[in-house]
Amino acid sequence: MTSSVDKMAAPMSVEYLGNLEPSRTAVFMCDIQERFRPSIKYFNEIVEISKRLTEMTKILEIPLIVTEQYPKGLLHTVAELDISHATGGVVEKTKFSMIVPEVEEIMKTICDGNLKYVVLFGVETHVCIQQTAIDLMSKGIKVHIVADATSSRFQSDRLIAFDRLRQFGAIITTSESVLFQLLGDKDHPHFKQIQALVKGDTPDTGLLHRS
Repeated sequence: MTSSVDKMAAPMSVEYLGNLEPSRTAVFMCDIQERFRPSIKYFNEIVEISKRLTEMTKILEIPLIVTEQYPKGLLHTVAELDISHATGGVVEKTKFSMIVPEVEEIMKTICDGNLKYVVLFGVETHVCIQQTAIDLMSKGIKVHIVADATSSRFQSDRLIAFDRLRQFGAIITTSESVLFQLLGDKDHPHFKQIQALVKGDTPDTGLLHRS
């Protein structure tokens, strides 16, 4: 018979602790488009953080999935972000969730068909990001949402969406946490390249003062 002490000593699951395995991880960038620039809270800062994440995917050779919401009206991904290496090219959509048939086909081809973790960021937190996370988690994929690279028009929508996503079981994290979690070791051959991405001041994306 297992004692209460034994139960307390049992290790928590890796998934619960928010593990990321680089070989089974993809990065999803959602709708960071030019038309959103004037209306999304902390947009320029979000773009600056997103640069680090897109560069990371190139350095560590992690699949990058990119969507654009109705680009005929909302224009294309902002020029500051290099997405030329996006797996399968940029996917255009009208559905709010990124999980459209074209993206589902790409998902089958990456990580040797064994995708388990998604790092998700972009706009808007309470619409496309939230619905994408729900669709991914319904497929059994663990979702890590990069809070300092994800925003909405209004801070209230953004922060309440983060709270709701936590309740669903998504991991709310930061860009630097993701970068070093995927790196894993100072002796990683790309340590200096990743370290260079986070040198200097980190843009203020409004997560601390909540306004």
